[in-house]
Amino acid sequence: MDVSQEVAPALLQLARMNTGMTQRQVAAAAGLPTSMVSAYERGVRQPTMPTLLRLLRACGQEVRLHLAPLDPQDLLSAESEQE
Repeated sequence: MDVSQEVAPALLQLARMNTGMTQRQVAAAAGLPTSMVSAYERGVRQPTMPTLLRLLRACGQEVRLHLAPLDPQDLLSAESEQE
C-alpha cells in the first residue's frame, strides 16, 4: 500500500475520532451506506476526493492544504526511512 492509499483511511478515522461519531452516523450524515465508510476506513476501497471531502464534512471536519518551503532535513529523513 503506498502513502496515497493510507491518507484517506487515516483522515476519515481521525475525523470520526475527533467528533466521536460512529461509522453508521457518518454514513447517514453523508448519505452513504455504512459498508462504504467501513471499506474506506480499512483501505479496501479508495474514495474519490469529492466523496472523501463529503465524509469529512459529515464529521464536521475539513482538510486544509498549504504550500511551505521545502526543508532539506525532511528529505534526508524520508530517505533514511526508505532504507
